[in-house]
Amino acid sequence: MYPCILIKKFLPKLILSTYHFILALLSALFYGLPSRKLIVIGVTGTNGKTTTCHLIAEILERAGKKVGMTTSIDFKIGKKIWANNTKQGMQGRFKLQKLLKRMAKAKCDYAIIETTSEGIKQFRHCFIDYHIAVLTNVTPDHLEAHGGMEKYCQAKEELFKYISKKSGKNKNYTSVINLDSPFFKKFLQYEADNLCGYEIEKNNLDLALKNKIIRAEKIKYHDLHSHFNLATQGGNIRVKLNLPGKFNIYNGLAAACTALSQKIGIKTIKKTFFKISLVSGRMEEIKNEKNFRIFVDYAHSEDALLNVYDTIAQMPHNKIIAVLGATGGGRDKSKRPILGELAGKYADIIIITNEDPYNEDPEQIMDQVLEGVYKIRSKTDQRIFKIISRKKAIHQALKKAEKNDIVIITGKGAETVMAVKGGKFVPFDDREIVREWLKGDKN
Repeated sequence: MYPCILIKKFLPKLILSTYHFILALLSALFYGLPSRKLIVIGVTGTNGKTTTCHLIAEILERAGKKVGMTTSIDFKIGKKIWANNTKQGMQGRFKLQKLLKRMAKAKCDYAIIETTSEGIKQFRHCFIDYHIAVLTNVTPDHLEAHGGMEKYCQAKEELFKYISKKSGKNKNYTSVINLDSPFFKKFLQYEADNLCGYEIEKNNLDLALKNKIIRAEKIKYHDLHSHFNLATQGGNIRVKLNLPGKFNIYNGLAAACTALSQKIGIKTIKKTFFKISLVSGRMEEIKNEKNFRIFVDYAHSEDALLNVYDTIAQMPHNKIIAVLGATGGGRDKSKRPILGELAGKYADIIIITNEDPYNEDPEQIMDQVLEGVYKIRSKTDQRIFKIISRKKAIHQALKKAEKNDIVIITGKGAETVMAVKGGKFVPFDDREIVREWLKGDKN
């Protein structure tokens, strides 16, 4: 067990919370409260945070704004972009405040922060002057760390409570809410200067939101993009979103809502949707000259994996070959068999492998995922494999792929390291493993 985890295990919650809060205060003071010089957008939710952040950034930049951003895969200050190899979706207090300081010094207009429930729980959001809170969705994830779904949801609500407390002072604090989320009422209760909602299923909440609702209508799905009518208060416009799947339409709607709240025109949003490229490691297709397709995705929660598999299943294919595992470090052990069960339902060939074991035994994690597979499939099924070496697992999937098959590798996406025992990060990139194999390195 890591020393920091051992210390946290025995510290009283009040002392631990006070420690996190003081760190947040000290970091903000040390860097001079930089968020006061920026319009800060916080994107929270179980899934879709990174893609939504990127969509918002692209729209703002197309509108002529200078943007800083911190997500689980990258950092951005203006035109400078570099990888996030920390394996933290939301950075620690001092690092986050330092990034905000750099954004302010670079004269950025906006700072977009991927704001996680774990980060909120540790007060990393405190002393950051958020102006806009965006909710993508709330589905089961990190429940063991938070103590259940209710507390998990409450952590995300804190961001909207902050917006509500600030509202009325400059008439520009905004909440953007997914109205198709079963938890939307929890977030709708917090007032804001601008309260915006988005949906695909009409919820008839126009009066509650004073008509500030945008909606995707008449959707047509394609392999790697979709067309739909973007219905706003000012009318309808037909758009092409250059990202696949229903889940990305929700991400697009969240970004559009945010942009509209900043007086950015619908034509700018339409152009961005058309031009946007796939976010690294999110349904990223590895181009090749084989007669099968290969996708890499970050999906590591039940809802995210379901969305990915459902999108893949709708593409023309012969067989689906799935490579997956589950994160260690005590993270959401209960979801491991659920991930396996989803693979059992959707994939023809299943390869269970190591992901990010941290301090846990990877064999045990894999066995827990397999428990779910065996709820759907027989233990004698010759199309189910357990391969602890992730590199060999990926190679096996590629070797087994035939004409018109789809290989889908999930869990790590664009990550370039694997977290292993002893607090170490070792270099590992699913995409590079695939590319090496395609070039002829079969070791």
